[in-house]
Amino acid sequence: MFAPWLTFALWGTFCAGPSHGEVETRECLYYNINWEIEKTNQSGVERCEGEKDKRSHCYASWRNNSGTIELVKKGCWLDDFNCYDRQECVATEENPQVFFCCCEGSFCNERFTHLPDVSGPVIEPPSPALSVLNVLVYSLMPITMLSMALLLAFWMYRHRKPPYGHVDINEDPGPTPPSPLVGLKPLQLLEIKARGRFGCVWKAQMMNEYVAVKIFPIQDKQSWQNERDIFSTPGMKHDNLLRYIAAEKRGASLEMELWLITEFHERGSLTDYLKGSVVSWNDLCHTAETMACGLAYLHEDVPRYKGEGPKPAIAHRDFKSKNVMLKNDLTAVVGDFGLAVKFEPGKPPGDTHGQVGTRRYMAPEVLEGAINFQRDAFLRIDMYAMGLVLWELVSRCTAADGDSHDTAVGPDNVHYQFLKHLPHIALSMLLNSINDIWTTGKIRTSWK
Repeated sequence: MFAPWLTFALWGTFCAGPSHGEVETRECLYYNINWEIEKTNQSGVERCEGEKDKRSHCYASWRNNSGTIELVKKGCWLDDFNCYDRQECVATEENPQVFFCCCEGSFCNERFTHLPDVSGPVIEPPSPALSVLNVLVYSLMPITMLSMALLLAFWMYRHRKPPYGHVDINEDPGPTPPSPLVGLKPLQLLEIKARGRFGCVWKAQMMNEYVAVKIFPIQDKQSWQNERDIFSTPGMKHDNLLRYIAAEKRGASLEMELWLITEFHERGSLTDYLKGSVVSWNDLCHTAETMACGLAYLHEDVPRYKGEGPKPAIAHRDFKSKNVMLKNDLTAVVGDFGLAVKFEPGKPPGDTHGQVGTRRYMAPEVLEGAINFQRDAFLRIDMYAMGLVLWELVSRCTAADGDSHDTAVGPDNVHYQFLKHLPHIALSMLLNSINDIWTTGKIRTSWK
């Protein structure tokens, strides 16, 4: 006689779910494939505490790469009617890039599977009797939060983005303000390290390494394309040439930015280093030698480079201390090929306009507009500029290696060192020869 009442009581116990105002709590298995980047635990158990009158679920997501299952994430999932009353974690989409399933019950995401739902039954969401006020709150709250998030993101973008309205074309703009699958890797801009005529250089973090990101505004697309093409030339991998990583386009239309990503050197350029430091004789020789090796290799024709094809001779055309990076051991690395030109057999060299580069480093024939538009002439112009960079190095060298003081070698010290080792008559002859070559005759030296 009590069978109907007992049946009704049991049905109410199992189907009622959490009572009004009760917070449902469960535990799910946790996993994160990006735990190193996001600085979280890789795996474990996650305790899910839902909101009042809300259910909590467990979920799993994975990829199927040609039959190989790659787990992406596991953990707690918010209240979702598609997960209601699911005791097993089963993905039903036909062939997504990332499979997803959710279920109810502690540790129900331990096992997961894919079972395509051909019939595609529609799961109707529950329709509790909510008041009009609750409907408005739950409807407007996500829209309000999304709008605030978009406004915050736009504000941060405007304040982090470097201004491109004015790019200083002078050599020294004053104090600086603060391909291969790179698009799939997280890259975060950290701080501006330098500015130039074609944009600015950021220090950025990509995965677990620091990189340099040179950002060009859209109006300097030609320079970006030229530098990307030079870096992509076969044989451009050398210990004394800046290592190229990738080139990308970011944004669209007038807001488009052109990115060039290379290795990052904390010491910065030779100009930056010499402004605050002096070098010993051994450091000078090491930096000068590696700088000369980089420029000599750039000028060299290499018939075939490790199966990549021939490397043509390349003239830098803007060689200066600001375009020479320094590694931690003061090894020189030549970079910034925005004005470089290739000399390929049987092909015109492209834009060979004579007066390009930085005026202070231009050879006399370039300043006078009397340049011969031949390969050797452009290579000699680079050698002239390297001579001026070597003089910058010498002018910041300590007087003698091992001195306790940091006296830089200025013109007076250079003159004094010559006096100690050369007879007076030999010094006079040397000074007269230099005066004739540089002032009177305007004769160029023939040595390389």
